[in-house]
Amino acid sequence: MKKVTLKIEGMSCSACSNGLEKYLKKQKDILNASVNLIMANAYIEYNDNISISDLEKYISNCGFKSAGIYTNEEDKIDNSKKYLIVFGFLLLIAVILMFSSLSIKNYIMILLVILFLIYGFDIIKSGISNLIHFMPNMDSLVTISIIFSLLYSLYNLFTNKLDSLYFESSMMVIFFVKLGRFIESSSYKKAKEAIKGLVQITPKTALLKVDNNYKEVTIDEVRKNDILICRPGDQIAVDGIIVNGESHLNESFITGESKPNKKVVDDSVIAGSINIDGMIEYKALKIGKDSTISSIVDLVVESISKKPNIQRISDELSSYFVPFIFIIAIISLIINMFVLKNENGFNSFVTILVVACPCAFGIGAPLAIGISEGVCAKKGIIIKSSEILERVNDIDTVVFDKTGIITYGNLRIFKVYNYSNYSENDLLKIVCSIENNSNHPISNTFKTYVKDNNVEIIQSTSFKEITGIGLKSTINNKDYYLGSNKLFTKLKINNKHMKDEEELLNELCSIIYVIEDKKVIGLIGVKDSIRENVNDVVLELKNNNKEVIILSGDNKKVADNIGRQIGVDNVISECLPIDKEKYIRKIKENNHKVMMIGDGINDAPSLITADIGLSITSASDIASSSSEVILMNDNLSRIIDLFTISKKTIRIIKENLFWAFFYNIIMIVIASGFILNVRMNPMYASIAMVLSSLSVCINSLRLRK
Repeated sequence: MKKVTLKIEGMSCSACSNGLEKYLKKQKDILNASVNLIMANAYIEYNDNISISDLEKYISNCGFKSAGIYTNEEDKIDNSKKYLIVFGFLLLIAVILMFSSLSIKNYIMILLVILFLIYGFDIIKSGISNLIHFMPNMDSLVTISIIFSLLYSLYNLFTNKLDSLYFESSMMVIFFVKLGRFIESSSYKKAKEAIKGLVQITPKTALLKVDNNYKEVTIDEVRKNDILICRPGDQIAVDGIIVNGESHLNESFITGESKPNKKVVDDSVIAGSINIDGMIEYKALKIGKDSTISSIVDLVVESISKKPNIQRISDELSSYFVPFIFIIAIISLIINMFVLKNENGFNSFVTILVVACPCAFGIGAPLAIGISEGVCAKKGIIIKSSEILERVNDIDTVVFDKTGIITYGNLRIFKVYNYSNYSENDLLKIVCSIENNSNHPISNTFKTYVKDNNVEIIQSTSFKEITGIGLKSTINNKDYYLGSNKLFTKLKINNKHMKDEEELLNELCSIIYVIEDKKVIGLIGVKDSIRENVNDVVLELKNNNKEVIILSGDNKKVADNIGRQIGVDNVISECLPIDKEKYIRKIKENNHKVMMIGDGINDAPSLITADIGLSITSASDIASSSSEVILMNDNLSRIIDLFTISKKTIRIIKENLFWAFFYNIIMIVIASGFILNVRMNPMYASIAMVLSSLSVCINSLRLRK
């Protein structure tokens, strides 16, 4: 399966995007399609039987145009504001002429109408094209109203019925539709700001080290493994690893945290980070599309392109809305003209077509979603699918892994019991050599020890991870086991060191037994510290009626003690990864909606099984993480932000849909003329239509706060 995001031109309302999406999904070799009006793109999954050029032909057949693969570069220069000013002035002239007694005013009006028809040609073209393809949209409604009102006005002009001319109404309809588009477009740009901000954050040039000097080059000239230099105050140009020097880097653009991080040799650096206080040399590793920024941008764009259920409902509603309005307008015309014998029947027909606003339905959900995802991205919360914002609102149970989540995961060796003839240094050398082959969080303890103490690693001839228990390795023809006290059951040997283990557990240490050829030669306690804000996060979750659970592979005593310290009563300990997955599944079977928070590696099964998997992971792991939500920093309070943003987003979307529905019902009834004999001029209808879209935009923009 292949996937691509194409930029689409010519979409003006949700009926356009919804119609194109349905058309694409009907094509044989397209597996899935999602068209986003706000981003003006189409996310398409397709098989190998077709190419991108075939996809572009499908889009063209539907009446739209593909502008190629979606990129995050600046849009072309937009002159819509200038045109609005010019035609706003022409419209003012038309209004003045309405009250003038000039004998040639109607002919001047015709000339102005021609100019406005040229100005609004894209609307008319889109409206007719969508009618031809049986996908009527808002442009179709406007086009029919313009054409009929012009023909009717010309007929009345030549039959000398000068009190029934709608030239100024036609101009106003075109102008206010354009004004509405401009307002919506401005709102769309607000939704894209976070993405463009990420793209623009990386510098255009870098300092390349050449011999013992350096020269400035463009980013395009940088190649993998080049050595680059970053001075204090400069930005990191590409993702890489420090090879010389140390400094503090500000990575707030990606983590949402303003506190600078200290970076030393062998630490990774991210393009766009600001160097605070030291000169460093770093090796370029990830360039262009492989960079962290590109990965994040791709995820955000792909996420916004996918639709939550509430948006699908609004899109479905919009698809039926335009045909419904046509039917209502025709019924109104027939009743007024032939039943009530009302001369204003044609006025009602045109006004209903103009006043109806499918855009208010169509933009209510995607605009809110787009803005919210931008807010999340700025806070370092990366969401892989827009529907996550909807599903988070339904979560009632939050499950935490312990190591690396509730605790910092920066374990340090607390105490070593040496039961062997080796010196303590030699014992730790064996342990470090084995742990060096593992990616488990506890292994990082010994990797740090190796780095800080210049320990020489011994090469092992075999290595194996024993899931949920520990590690096995062969060194110098001896079999070594490292792990929890579950090793004694596996190896069928007795544990004679329970007293020492108890002492370590009382100190809240995680324990590691060292066994050589089925003989215990050491017991090591490693100790972690609890995150400083985790108590507040747990309390806030409880205050919001969320059940909080700890799932840990650690010893029961350690896990229970940590649970008591942070206010969690439900602690499940000594779990294998498969046990965690089964527990999550069990909770879901009891009709609970579960969010699992883990490290993205060891908790992969449970993260995938949960309704929402959330991981705290390094930026380099973003593309491969098994979770649906990624926190780009270690601040657990962002979880509360995610719940808050989700709740507000769903509320705003519901408000948008309610007011759009309420507006259309009221305005269509008024435009029909059946209530209290109230009449509405088409030009006032066009103003009302703009106000409807404007209210939805303003309401959605509240999410930016």
